[in-house]
Amino acid sequence: MQAPIIVTAIFGDGDNGWLQELRRAHYPAERNQVPAHLTLFHHLPPSSERELKGRLAAFAVLPPPRAMLAGIMDLGAGTALRVESEGLAAMRYDLAEALHGLLTPQDSAPWRPHITVQNKVEPREAKALQQQMRAGFESRPLDIKGIATWHYLGGPWRPIRSFVFRA
Repeated sequence: MQAPIIVTAIFGDGDNGWLQELRRAHYPAERNQVPAHLTLFHHLPPSSERELKGRLAAFAVLPPPRAMLAGIMDLGAGTALRVESEGLAAMRYDLAEALHGLLTPQDSAPWRPHITVQNKVEPREAKALQQQMRAGFESRPLDIKGIATWHYLGGPWRPIRSFVFRA
């Protein structure tokens, strides 16, 4: 397949359910074509698939990286949960170094890890959700159980492969 590749973290079962519900509740239904996700890379060339497979398989023998939901992000026309994870950041850095020259400007830019729960809404609607979410927000661990690769199909994604960390 010649579709671009997306790389995301896989949430643990305990976090995946409520994150999917949060996205379903606040993301415009007509635009919500993919599940809640934490993107490591947005657009890698299909030619990188073999190298990605080898590098992600090597990461999978490691214990899962620690991650935290650290705050609420204003996306202008949307809202996201800010994520902090030194382990995921290190893995992403290693992949970016290995794939240097293949990255789009978006993937070459500094990484701002987040989980989008709302996008493409009026800014006042986004601000209202941010205010509501900030009122009850407390930092908490985020369970990351693996990394997945996907083919981007112009909106929806098709799974390629998942790499689960050693528990």
